[in-house]
Amino acid sequence: MNTRERLGRAFLIVIALAGWTGIILQLVVTIRAGSHAGVPALRSALLVLSYFTVLTNLLVTMIVSARVARVSARNILSRPGTLAAAAVYLLVVGIIYSLLLRALWSPTGLQKAADVILHDLMPVLYLTWWLMFAPKGGLTWSGPFKWLAYPLAYFAISLVMSHLTGRYLYPFADVPALGIAAVAGNGILLLLLFLVLGLIAVAATRMGASGTAHS
Repeated sequence: MNTRERLGRAFLIVIALAGWTGIILQLVVTIRAGSHAGVPALRSALLVLSYFTVLTNLLVTMIVSARVARVSARNILSRPGTLAAAAVYLLVVGIIYSLLLRALWSPTGLQKAADVILHDLMPVLYLTWWLMFAPKGGLTWSGPFKWLAYPLAYFAISLVMSHLTGRYLYPFADVPALGIAAVAGNGILLLLLFLVLGLIAVAATRMGASGTAHS
């Protein structure tokens, strides 16, 4: 293993540790708060896993952990397309939180720590690793369109579950407050953000490959 490979692996270990720490902290904080309100621990855990931020961080942490464990490159978690899609998903988490959600609350203590890890640290760490070390061969222009399946499925399922429970997790998806047309418009804008960032990711890798080929 050369120096670059060792550095990349060390980066992965740091990301995995940060990811699991953030997820566990969020679970602990939510379950503890739920217990004070008489909410069962399982219900609180399911609430945590209902958020796109937590699901996406869990996905990325599993991907990184699989690479640390040297899972076969043929595994879906290790494919270049999966690694690139995860970078896009986590980047959107950071962007949307910073632009739309951060000002809506002021977490403290362990909740603040979880908040920083999941919304700020993980996007920076993983995107840096992806840009510097991740394999990127084989990415195609059709990839970003396929990557939309995850956020689209989340958005649809989240709306159904919110309608059934009466609890809307995000203000831009609050149907009673905004109306279905506005929420649908917000969903389309978010999907366009995912798509544009995905196309930029593919373009960047192709430009990089072209530059290497001509160097």
